[in-house]
Amino acid sequence: MLNIATIDMLLSINEVELIEEIVLTLLATPQLVIFFEKYPNLKSILLNDLLAWKKNLYRQLQETLVPIKLTEEFALYQQNLAIDTTKFFSNLPVTINKLTEIASTFVQEANYLQERISHDPAGQSLFIQRWRLNLIIEVTTFNKLLLEREKEQLLAELEQRLKLTGNLIETFNQDNHSVGKLWDISKGVLTQSSNNIQLLIQYSHFLQQQPELEKLAELLGRRQSLKPKQKQQQMLESIISVEKIPDQIPEQISGINHGNDILRLLPSELALLGLEELEFEFYRKLVEKQLLTYRLQGDNWQQRKILRPAIKYQEQQQLKGPFIVCIDTSGSMGKFNERCAKAFCLALMKIAMSDNRQCHIILFSKEVIHYDLLNIDGLEQLMQFLNQTFSGGTDLAACLNKCLEKMQQQQWKDSDVVVISDFIAQRLPDNLIKRIKIHQTKQQRFHAVTLSKYGKPGILNIFDYIWHFDTGLKSRFIRYCK
Repeated sequence: MLNIATIDMLLSINEVELIEEIVLTLLATPQLVIFFEKYPNLKSILLNDLLAWKKNLYRQLQETLVPIKLTEEFALYQQNLAIDTTKFFSNLPVTINKLTEIASTFVQEANYLQERISHDPAGQSLFIQRWRLNLIIEVTTFNKLLLEREKEQLLAELEQRLKLTGNLIETFNQDNHSVGKLWDISKGVLTQSSNNIQLLIQYSHFLQQQPELEKLAELLGRRQSLKPKQKQQQMLESIISVEKIPDQIPEQISGINHGNDILRLLPSELALLGLEELEFEFYRKLVEKQLLTYRLQGDNWQQRKILRPAIKYQEQQQLKGPFIVCIDTSGSMGKFNERCAKAFCLALMKIAMSDNRQCHIILFSKEVIHYDLLNIDGLEQLMQFLNQTFSGGTDLAACLNKCLEKMQQQQWKDSDVVVISDFIAQRLPDNLIKRIKIHQTKQQRFHAVTLSKYGKPGILNIFDYIWHFDTGLKSRFIRYCK
């Protein structure tokens, strides 16, 4: 059986133009026009998605099989192309009968042409051209039906995603990174109920009512981004040295030498001129430059640049790495603490979306549960996390072990760990503390966000940074009165 790509090629049908026409029709739908006016950041993001959709649609057109009746008619058309005029007209009644059997839309016109055209090559050419035109119309109609069906499916999906994104775009930051990431992960939550969406909005409102909590998340994110990293660099270092070089300019007496400079003669040589018998000896020495004279010389101090190998250590700003957030879901973290922990995670997720970072959540009590909030199904996992109930014991050691295992992976090697708990837990094993310290030497930081003033100092001391957010009634009342 033929596929659409083959029959389109044989009939010279341009599939790209059909796809472009469908895309333009889609972009002109009132729902998309209104949404783009309200959220212009989403327009460019959606256009990128449409490029992928066009490629996918073109691939589907290439692979879709043509209906059996249309395949049979096209085969009959090709058979008639290959025969001469005499045989063509002798077989024409049989051809029309076959067209009638397969219920071709060309039957009526074929009967009309059979009665009126002359039985010569011109008549054969006219019949074939009209038949080909009818086939092109049928195939184009089939293509358009297929494209229209795909357009309706895409429009229905886009409407759901646009509605979801419109509801949540106020919850998250509205920069390009956040809007783009929200659009990407919205694809995985099309089946979510309105109750879950409302729950997410409620936690967003709760976070707005706790500005100190959101500010704490921003400080933590900024602290993580300022983590220094030393880089060893080999280079040639230039040093300027000052050297003393003898100069010909006379400045001071530096010795005696032989010469013929009358102005520098020693007194003993001048004495030769006073003795008549030694006067000729004086002239001989003068001619031969053998007279003893003072040597006058100066010193010239010059700077010279010297290059020598050197090793320098340069402080670099490390790129913002992922978050690994560990949340204590024990019974002591219930009620208001639970709401604060979930809202704090939402704040970290907003920061991760803005900075294009990963955010992984690990819940720990009796068991360890993982959530990747910025995967394709990140919103669905976030909603599962928000529906999680905090109850049970506290097994901080098991959670930290899982964190260290994840930090061994290439994708998470630059990540920082954030532990949200009241830190009322058992003492950590010594071997675990040693492993944490090894990671700390690699510029990996461990943050503690304590929601209680009764956290054990022995546990908190292993963390690089400790962030306090007291959830007691007194502290809550003071924050409320501010």
